[in-house]
Amino acid sequence: MPIYEFRCLQCDEEFETLVFKNDEKVNCPKCEGAKVRRLMSACAHKSESGFTPASGSSACASCSSTNCSSCH
Repeated sequence: MPIYEFRCLQCDEEFETLVFKNDEKVNCPKCEGAKVRRLMSACAHKSESGFTPASGSSACASCSSTNCSSCH
């Protein structure tokens, strides 16, 4: 059950939500709008030192850390 990142096309809010099925309807938690777009997320892998971004940049949209153990 993946967690996807979305952007609301009505209020421009970015949010994450757990999606059980591909055709599941997702609404914005801020304005409850139904017009949302799934965003491309950075991939990360788990190493012995914690989660690290696969691309060398931040795995989290809201932080600049390259080690997610510092914010998750």
